[in-house]
Amino acid sequence: MSNPFDQQPFEGAEFVDNPEPRCPCLLVLDVSGSMRGAPIKELNEGLVQFKDELYADSLAAKRVEVGLVTFGPVTVVNDLQGVQSWLVPSLESQGDTPMGRAIEEGLQMLRDRKNSYRQNGISYYRPWVFLITDGAPTDAWQSAANAVKTGEAEKAFSFFAVGVQGANMEILSQISARQPLALKELRFRDLFSWLSSSLSSVSQSNPGDAVPLSNPTTPQGWASIA
Repeated sequence: MSNPFDQQPFEGAEFVDNPEPRCPCLLVLDVSGSMRGAPIKELNEGLVQFKDELYADSLAAKRVEVGLVTFGPVTVVNDLQGVQSWLVPSLESQGDTPMGRAIEEGLQMLRDRKNSYRQNGISYYRPWVFLITDGAPTDAWQSAANAVKTGEAEKAFSFFAVGVQGANMEILSQISARQPLALKELRFRDLFSWLSSSLSSVSQSNPGDAVPLSNPTTPQGWASIA
C-alpha cells in the first residue's frame, strides 16, 4: 500500500518551474534499413549537435521543446520535452518505412502537448514538424498528407519535408504543403545547425511574430530544391 504522505509530483509542475512560452519542434525521422551505415551515423551526430547548440542558448534552452518519432517501425522515442532534460538517443536503422502512420502519430503527440499548454496557461509558438526520409512510404500515407495540409491551412503547425538521397520527392511533395528540400550529400549536421539557429531566432521573438529565416538552398546551404 502506498504511503498517503509520500510527495507525488503534480501534473503541470514543469510549467510552474518554467513558465516561459514554448517553441515545440517535432522530429519525424526515417530509421529504416536503407539508412544503415553512414546516413544513420551522420543523423545521430546531427542530433547531438542540435541538442548542444540549443542548450548553449539559455533562452532557447528554456523555450524549445523537442519530440521525436522514428519510423521503421513507428516508435515514439520521446514526447515533447525541454531541451535541458532531453537525452539525445542513439538511433539504429531497422525495418521498413511506415511514414504515414509516423506522421499521424507525431501530429497526435503535438495536439496532446498543445492541450497541455492551454490547460496550464502556457503560451506557445507555432510548432515546427520536420520529416526526414531517404525512401518512400510502405504504408498508406494519403490520410497523413490530408492531416498535414489541414494543419498547415489552420496554422496549427509548419511542416517541412527533407529528402535524403533516394527519397521519393514526388510523394514528399504530395505530403507537404511546402516544396520539399533535398539534403545535399549527408549534411545532417549543417541541417540541424540551421534548425537550431532558426529555433533560437524564433524563441527570441514573441509568439505570433514573423521571424525571417536564412535560406538553406543557397549555393553554400545544406539543401537544394528537388
